Amino acid sequence: MNLTAESHRIPLSDGNHIPVLGLGTYGDPRTTAKGTALDCVKLAIDEGYRHFDGALVYFNEHEVGQAIREKIADGTVRREDIFYCGKLWNTFHPPQLVRPALERTLRSLKLDYVDLYIVELPMAFKPGNEFYPKDQDGNYIYHHTDLCATWEALEACKDAGLVKSLGVSNFNRRQLELLLNKPGLKHKPVSNQVECHPYFTQPKLLEFCRQNDIVIVGYCPIGSSRDTSWVNVKSPPLLEDELLVSIGEKYSKSPAQVALRFNVQRGVAVIPKSFSPDRIRHNFQVAFYYTSIFDFSLTEGEMKAIEALNKNTRFVELLMWSDHPEYPFHDEY
Repeated sequence: MNLTAESHRIPLSDGNHIPVLGLGTYGDPRTTAKGTALDCVKLAIDEGYRHFDGALVYFNEHEVGQAIREKIADGTVRREDIFYCGKLWNTFHPPQLVRPALERTLRSLKLDYVDLYIVELPMAFKPGNEFYPKDQDGNYIYHHTDLCATWEALEACKDAGLVKSLGVSNFNRRQLELLLNKPGLKHKPVSNQVECHPYFTQPKLLEFCRQNDIVIVGYCPIGSSRDTSWVNVKSPPLLEDELLVSIGEKYSKSPAQVALRFNVQRGVAVIPKSFSPDRIRHNFQVAFYYTSIFDFSLTEGEMKAIEALNKNTRFVELLMWSDHPEYPFHDEY
């Protein structure tokens, strides 16, 4: 995929475009200092990032929105330069709750619209004030979801101008086909955000999405932290892989940059998460120099070698759904 500093966006099927490299803004609210997201998003904009991936359930959309608005106010960017992705959380699947959830995100951001709004998971929790509802025994309380009805409510939000594009996350082929084949479909999903990296390359899902003009957005593209609350710590550390290290040495790049470049060349948008200033700068340089000179690309042989690293290893196990009758739904093709 030929990307330069001036053309680092992937076209979406609805006529909009998504920047190929974004910044994930999740930070554990229990351990992340107040103001961290604000400072890091402002730095990221200064470094050239234009794509930000957030969510109501991250509890920091107010900081992300403030950072965007401050950089608009000082003339660094215009609103149309920024691409913000928000997410419909699992307690808001009933159609009557969809628009209020999106409006809640817009109020936190203090923006008039989001560029992309995605269904975070194809499964639902019991609606209510608790984002992670549990019963008296500490078990998560699931809820029936009608994805087609939820999607129709999202289509109404797009028609109302509250969102530019609609997408999904953690959907398998069956769930995507449910939406794509929905009678009266007005707006098809333009993207599917899933875990995607050299140890979990998702070849079948990637090909299906290509055939249906759905862009894959890869989370955990350089692996993940070793947080035992949501990460499979038995998974081998991606960035210690000998092949990624050796290719990186050839180009004077890090294993992380090689892993990111791998997905970029496959047409996968990537959203590495980092609140480290050095990593923010480091990740951005994977695709292009600020001077618009193309930085580096992988050969066909190197791409095939990295593809062969696939172990079908998932870092994010989504264990909160482990008792759901359809789990592990996200491992189905």
